[in-house]
Amino acid sequence: MNFYEIYGVAYVLDLILGDPHWFPHPVRIIGKLIEIFEKTLYGFKNKKLFGGIMAILVIGITGVVSYYLAKVSVVLEIFFLYTTLATKSLGAEGIRIYKVLKTGDLELAKREISYLVSRDTDSMDEVQIVRSTIETIAENSVDGVIAPMFYAFLGSLIMVNGVSLALPFAMGYKAVNTLDSMVGYKNDKYIDFGMVSAKIDDLFNLVPSRIAGMVLIPLASFLTGTGYSKPLFIFYRDRLNHSSPNSGHPEAAFAGALGLQFGGKTSYFGKFYEKPTIGDKIKEFQMEDIRRAFKLMYMTSFVGLIIFSLIHMMIRGELLGLTWW
Repeated sequence: MNFYEIYGVAYVLDLILGDPHWFPHPVRIIGKLIEIFEKTLYGFKNKKLFGGIMAILVIGITGVVSYYLAKVSVVLEIFFLYTTLATKSLGAEGIRIYKVLKTGDLELAKREISYLVSRDTDSMDEVQIVRSTIETIAENSVDGVIAPMFYAFLGSLIMVNGVSLALPFAMGYKAVNTLDSMVGYKNDKYIDFGMVSAKIDDLFNLVPSRIAGMVLIPLASFLTGTGYSKPLFIFYRDRLNHSSPNSGHPEAAFAGALGLQFGGKTSYFGKFYEKPTIGDKIKEFQMEDIRRAFKLMYMTSFVGLIIFSLIHMMIRGELLGLTWW
């Protein structure tokens, strides 16, 4: 099987299976590994150094184990590649909140959104819940879909002893992302220990976030009937209106595609902050916008699959029937 065929099967598996709660997902295993290293290394005085050592060990171990899993069989490679994608699970989170809002149970909707965001949810109204849900879908379209896809295709171009590095690269990215989500905070506990993890995550998302915002989301917007010019315009204008060096890129393209404005007044840990706005407020947030964001995220993942596959085929000379690779 060619790699784009292997990855196509993994992609379809994700769309069908998603992330079942009963399944011991590899990310949870990576999380346990991080907990073990944190308990061992956090007590050392130089927290930046030992936090960095932890990050390197977790990423390295994940990559090596993934290499040997891919070496065993193509079936294992496909299976674990599927687990690096989160298209269905990300979409399902958004649709679950949408369905709760449709019932009118605002308290339950607040509880559901609290599992997805770090901001305060107790005082949210319907508009704020919808906004938070769509911002989460937009931001995580890179972390959960485009970035692992990008690194899988990048790794597939490198062979070591006849084994593609697609799975080590994709799973290594998931280790980077998991490290950031667990220790990459600027609070008293992790400001030093999690610094290297946060910086590595910023570095690894640098290219995928820009590919998503500049190419994939505008193309997906065009294919879903909302055009590509507005996402591109808002992307170039507002992509830097975010505290993260990467998150603003997909959010700006999403805001432009949906005709919404992200950012504004947001509460974190009991304090209100006025976040820079992203996008033009053409309309107010409505429940149906969650479904529109869901549709755009799915189309973005599909566009990513097609474009990365075509680039892979061109690099390897397969698109024109050539054999220079």
